Amino acid sequence: MTDEPRIEEQSEQVPDEGGEDERLAALEDQLKRVAADFDNFRKRAVRERADTVAFANERLVKELLPILDDLERALVAAHDHEEAKLIEGVQLVHRSLETLLRREGLKEIETEGRFDPHVHEALLSQPSEQDEGAVIDVLQKGYKLGDRVLRPARVVVAGPRSDG
Repeated sequence: MTDEPRIEEQSEQVPDEGGEDERLAALEDQLKRVAADFDNFRKRAVRERADTVAFANERLVKELLPILDDLERALVAAHDHEEAKLIEGVQLVHRSLETLLRREGLKEIETEGRFDPHVHEALLSQPSEQDEGAVIDVLQKGYKLGDRVLRPARVVVAGPRSDG
């Protein structure tokens, strides 16, 4: 009689392998499907991001075309030695380009006041009557697109006062 309970225990411990294999196969199939869905999602997201960038560039380039036309007219005027028209044409191109870039969010970096290493690049330091660290000259304008610095303003900074 002591052997019978042991036999029952053994039969209870033996798993139903047919059902377990089916369950494992179903989970494996489900895992493969989820992996394939994720891979498709990733590829679609990359494609959509590339399309968005291309569309944004296309729109900007399309808006730059009239400015290119104005510049070509100014070059024709320069070739024909029509200096007044050349100056007017270049001013028109400058205004048009500046307006377009401002509409896209471009802002000129302020250079009045103290040197700010986050938005200014000091190229020179000169003795000056102004306070030390003040921006005294701008060699090249700097620009931001939104809050991001595209190009720092290249400036001359006031050094210690010269006593002479």
